[in-house]
Amino acid sequence: MAKVLMKGNEALGEAAVRAGCRFFFGYPITPQSELPHYLAKRLPEVGGVFLQAESEVAAINMVYGASGAGARVMTSSSSPGISLKMEGISYMAGAELPCVIVNMQRGGPGLGGIQPGQADYFQAVKGGGHGDYRLLVLAPASIQEMVDLMGKAFELADKYRNPVMILGDGILGQMMEPVEFPEMLDPASLPDKPYATTGAREREPRIVNSLFLDPVELEEHNLKLKEKYDHMVAEETRAESYFTEDSEIVLVAYGSSARVAKAAVDQARAQGIKAGLFRPITLFPFPKHQIQEACQNAKQVLTVEMSLGQMVEDVRYNLEFRIPVHFYGRVGGMVPTTRAVFDEIKRLVDGEVD
Repeated sequence: MAKVLMKGNEALGEAAVRAGCRFFFGYPITPQSELPHYLAKRLPEVGGVFLQAESEVAAINMVYGASGAGARVMTSSSSPGISLKMEGISYMAGAELPCVIVNMQRGGPGLGGIQPGQADYFQAVKGGGHGDYRLLVLAPASIQEMVDLMGKAFELADKYRNPVMILGDGILGQMMEPVEFPEMLDPASLPDKPYATTGAREREPRIVNSLFLDPVELEEHNLKLKEKYDHMVAEETRAESYFTEDSEIVLVAYGSSARVAKAAVDQARAQGIKAGLFRPITLFPFPKHQIQEACQNAKQVLTVEMSLGQMVEDVRYNLEFRIPVHFYGRVGGMVPTTRAVFDEIKRLVDGEVD
């Protein structure tokens, strides 16, 4: 299939349709509104259902209902809208229901602004709602990768019966790049879902639930979920390394920040500085073994984020505090520049450490 030039949000919508998604429930919020706008037109063309709910809270509970009935379903929002969905996301994780959730992050806290941010990392990877639960979190750095990971997100959601989040940002949602789409998946080819509540006229009733009044049963359920999360850690880590084999300083960044960091690495290499980039693609599970391998020759590490420092904590933890880990970030919708990141690299290499 030939490549087409598309805005990130719209490309995600088309990718979802081609991955077999036929139900979308959401609510408009900048900078992700083009995604539901696109699906409002596209889903009816393939026999699907688009519904703009009265709120984000209503939307996530509609997702719960559709997933419980066996549908391949998704929702999307941006930062404060995701916060409103958190209770429902916890319910879905507790009930072991698959779905895909897109967060095009913007600056905060509170209403913040409509410019890009990456300050929802903690919310996404630590379980922003209540209880001991986890989301699989995928962090693309290009529109093509967003398209490629959409199909994988639905596949992983069904495999683990768990919500999967695609954690983007306002840059990825609003920019345009040429993309190539996969062939349309036939919804009839999707795996059977024996837990789905599809009517019990000719079988025993099925119950989709996250309520366990007996504490013994609830503990057993939580331990069962933990086994699933442990399996994710063992099987589902993804990452990309760039010039890390001989790097004395390794940058760690995800999403749009990784694009800036990669350009800064190229600039450093051009000036004889042995710099490299490690880009986690799964934020949960965090690619522990990959980052340790990427940084095995590094003397120091620099994380680059559009936040006050969130992923940096996981970088330090997964490197087991053996290497100095520094942080550079911009917030409030401000985006790191290649020049600023390069200057930070040079400052650290020259020994100007705070």
